[in-house]
Amino acid sequence: MSARLGELLVSSGVITQDQLQIALREQRSSGERLGEIIVRLGFASHDAITKHLATARGVEWIDLKGIIPIPQALALLPKHIAIRANAFPVAYDEEDNILLIAISDIYDVVAIDLIRRHLAGKVLTEFRLASKDEISEAINRSYGHELNIDNILHELETGSIDLVTLTSSLEDYKHPVVRLADLLLADAVLNDASDIHFEPEAHQLRIRYRIDGVLHTIRLLHLNFWPPLCTRLKIMSGMDIAEMRAPQDGRITLPVAGRLIDFRCSTQPTIHGENFVLRVLDKKRAIISLDALGLESSQLSLLKLMLQRPEGLLLVTGPTGSGKTTTLYAMLNHLNHDGVNIMTLEDPVEYAIGLVRQTQIGQASKIDFSSGIRSLLRQDPDIIMLGEIRDPDSAAMAFRAAMTGHMVLSTLHTNSALRALPRLTNLGLSHDIMAGNIIGILGQRLVRKLCRCAKPRPANREEQALFRLIKRDVDVVYEPSGCPLCKNTGYKGRTVVMEIVFCTQEIDDMILSGAKITEIEREAEKHGFTPMAYSGLKLVADGTTTLDELKRVVNLTELQQKVASA
Repeated sequence: MSARLGELLVSSGVITQDQLQIALREQRSSGERLGEIIVRLGFASHDAITKHLATARGVEWIDLKGIIPIPQALALLPKHIAIRANAFPVAYDEEDNILLIAISDIYDVVAIDLIRRHLAGKVLTEFRLASKDEISEAINRSYGHELNIDNILHELETGSIDLVTLTSSLEDYKHPVVRLADLLLADAVLNDASDIHFEPEAHQLRIRYRIDGVLHTIRLLHLNFWPPLCTRLKIMSGMDIAEMRAPQDGRITLPVAGRLIDFRCSTQPTIHGENFVLRVLDKKRAIISLDALGLESSQLSLLKLMLQRPEGLLLVTGPTGSGKTTTLYAMLNHLNHDGVNIMTLEDPVEYAIGLVRQTQIGQASKIDFSSGIRSLLRQDPDIIMLGEIRDPDSAAMAFRAAMTGHMVLSTLHTNSALRALPRLTNLGLSHDIMAGNIIGILGQRLVRKLCRCAKPRPANREEQALFRLIKRDVDVVYEPSGCPLCKNTGYKGRTVVMEIVFCTQEIDDMILSGAKITEIEREAEKHGFTPMAYSGLKLVADGTTTLDELKRVVNLTELQQKVASA
């Protein structure tokens, strides 16, 4: 094992052949592990050795530097077990009942057996490799003072420090405001929140998470806690703590549950103080494949067919928060490979993607969409992604790029896919420019999915009549119930409801002649177009969501009138 480790470190350039010989000679006299000797002699760090060991053994490596401790995980693995096993509980997945543990030696059978005996089969375990030093530091930093919000607030109110519970000394102590900010951000990520709202009111601070598109009040704190907490959040996001009368923007990057999470931050002055909102940017959850979007098989096939076009404009429409950016990134992932040059203009860049050249526009960069497209066209792109078409200049430049042999992906704020056509006309584009240069248009919304605790009930007359419109006879539908997994909301996760217009030659001719939207819709239905309302009803019929949830995001009034008049 020592020889293999030494050869690996030499071949990777971590140490030289001479340093390996010195370490091996030292090992023969001391009997220590080769890795420990290399670190003691100063030839390499624990981190470098651990990373290369993880690669060689096919094990994932995890970075514990600055990681936010998760109370649920710490409660499952007490400090004395963590020290003896030289392991640290990183995160706990309640849904799958899995405890993620960082350990310094993935082959230490004694340590792994000690952990599993303590857990007694109540929790599944998943191990990652981390350096011994980082594990020790994480243990000292995380255990010893309470990570409960109520205890932190009590400490803030009284100003007392419980020296008995500290791990070793005041050097390990973190101010309660620091712990409170860390804990709230980590808690939001673990609850799958997309946004965190800190909202000062007359006598209280309201903290709300947006989970599955809906805001939930998490805590109400006394307003006195807000000034120091706001200052801490500003420091973390790189804002000016002295500026309280003007809006500010910033960004935070924190390791949570074993992965780096970005938070896009903004402040807004209000009559009761600064409102602070953080957008949670979790790359693992946001950058997904086309297959993971949750589309019907016919829609997925149609979308992949449209993405085979070498040039033209592909639009994604919908209101704010309807998942347009996620869909764009899924399409970029599908198109991304070494043989094409993909360039983007975004406001702001939310997630970094390998091989893709991403540019952030705005006041700081002195680039807007229209001037940015002009610049991109000189960079030999194959595919261009624009965050949004928002004015006549950006619309004209997007179509110019589409007409000169580029594939252009972008978004537009409209109520439906076909409503993008009159919107583009309002932006000053003529019918002859649009015809033949639009690959297709996607309209989408996000609906909450029922949790597994959902309960069946007989379908009422209205529901049965609506289901007959999609040629389905459904006697039983499901309604939300509530359980600890979904925090008693009855819903867990979201899925997309989409309509796709594929611009065929016939539709191009109709656009050129200025045909009405209803006429274009009838033609589109011949080529696989299903209105969003009908796609949503299929999800209700399948038990994925409820009719009430669908009505919340999709306009069903026309279908309801059709049913009432029948």
